[in-house]
Amino acid sequence: MKLYVDTTSKQVTASKDPEPKQDQNGNQKSEKNTGRLMWSTQVFVLDENGGEVITITTAGEKPDVKVGDFLAVEQLEAIPWATNGRNGVAFRAVSLKPKTGSSAGK
Repeated sequence: MKLYVDTTSKQVTASKDPEPKQDQNGNQKSEKNTGRLMWSTQVFVLDENGGEVITITTAGEKPDVKVGDFLAVEQLEAIPWATNGRNGVAFRAVSLKPKTGSSAGK
């Protein structure tokens, strides 16, 4: 089952430029089935309950976003994980794009 996060009522802002997602050897990771390169983008998500910094992974072209951009997030998926006694939630999206027009601040 995939768990998607509704971002319509959240303000998502790039807080770090996209970087290659790296494996333990420092090589850029690629998607298993497609071979598309993977990217990590740190963002700040703000809603009525406060804010949180998360990292969103995308695959394919490097997201054309920069620090301070308000973002449109396409299909944000939350992926719970647990390894060696540690656990957390990873986030993945189909795409990250700068918001344009009057909706940029919402």
